[in-house]
Amino acid sequence: MIRITGGKFKQKKLASINDFVRPTSSLKREAFFSIIESYAIKNSIELYKNKIFLDLFAGIGTMGLEAISRGISEVIFFENNIEVINILRKNCLDICKNNQFKIYDEDLIHSKLEIEFQNISVIYIDPPYAKYNLGKLLENLSNKIKGTTLIGLETSVKDNIIVPENLDLLQKKTYGKTIIYFFKLS
Repeated sequence: MIRITGGKFKQKKLASINDFVRPTSSLKREAFFSIIESYAIKNSIELYKNKIFLDLFAGIGTMGLEAISRGISEVIFFENNIEVINILRKNCLDICKNNQFKIYDEDLIHSKLEIEFQNISVIYIDPPYAKYNLGKLLENLSNKIKGTTLIGLETSVKDNIIVPENLDLLQKKTYGKTIIYFFKLS
């Protein structure tokens, strides 16, 4: 059973699907939000008010919906499996107001991510492990985001990540077979 871990929808259950997804665990979600919130406070960055959370490889929407619960204004989800999108849409309708989310049915291997990046404060990337060229995706993102945008990248410890020169690694946390990287523009 997957539940929201913080904010106004804390403990709300999310619908899931056994195939195709591995939702980010509650431990990793709590740690992720604790780290970015702490960084934002120390650096006087507004993460939530009038801001957008970009959830790439969204699955059932666990991270983006967690952000909604914690006060983000809007979430943009990218997912390309129709069965998973149906669950994602159900979860969004359970938690979000209609203007709080957009779902793009797009494969990120071929996407140019042609969205407005101006108000995106946080990007979370949780791809199927070892399937995507994450260096290329990170480079594409780093050329579109603004200086205060934070990027979280969840990968397998076995994945070899090539980080673009214009991104700085803020922190790296290992959870068993998973690593979450935290980046910002240089």
